[in-house]
Amino acid sequence: MKPRRAFLLLALFCFINSINAQESEDYIEFNDRKNTVHGVYLGLSFNYGTIDKAETFSSSFKVAYVANQQFEIGFIATGFYSDMNKLGLDNNNRDLVGVYGGLHLEPIFFSKSKVNLSFPLLIGAGGVALVDDYVDDVEIIIDDDDWERVFVVEPGINVLYNINRYIQIEAGIKYRLSSRVSFQPEYDLTRINGISGGIGIKIGVFNMGRNRYKKNIKDDI
Repeated sequence: MKPRRAFLLLALFCFINSINAQESEDYIEFNDRKNTVHGVYLGLSFNYGTIDKAETFSSSFKVAYVANQQFEIGFIATGFYSDMNKLGLDNNNRDLVGVYGGLHLEPIFFSKSKVNLSFPLLIGAGGVALVDDYVDDVEIIIDDDDWERVFVVEPGINVLYNINRYIQIEAGIKYRLSSRVSFQPEYDLTRINGISGGIGIKIGVFNMGRNRYKKNIKDDI
């Protein structure tokens, strides 16, 4: 029986050594769990588009949490100005302004690459109003009664470029869908729907997929 036990112990020892040899490649892993990479950032973007065929300029500010470089959730606020008087619809040269904000959701694809593809979605609400714009001396007049409440859903598509772990550039297009508004008799405008495109910058900590539980052996040589 003793030779058989010695043979079994020798086989077990060889098996353990072979496993250790396979695991020790070019890094040491301190644990075997999969890491979830967290991130947070502030973003600013500028967009150009249309509302009822009138050129529209908008700017957005957002703050978001990034889960494992694959999904963003946060808050976004947007303000816009639409040059309606260029359409010749009104002798008083009135323009359209508005603000809205709400929940920001953005699934991200190809997140481990330098260039990513994402599909942002805004779900929120805000207000829009007409302003008086005089040719000689610009004067903006907005009364509380001039504001129209509006609900907005804004899907889009973005291309993201990761400069480094802290800065990301985005460019894309989006389409605004809104609830009904009424500015009659000044304007026969029922919705602020419209397409827009623009660029933006995100500044924060994205982590870029680094595994803090792995250490390269080459760094210690």
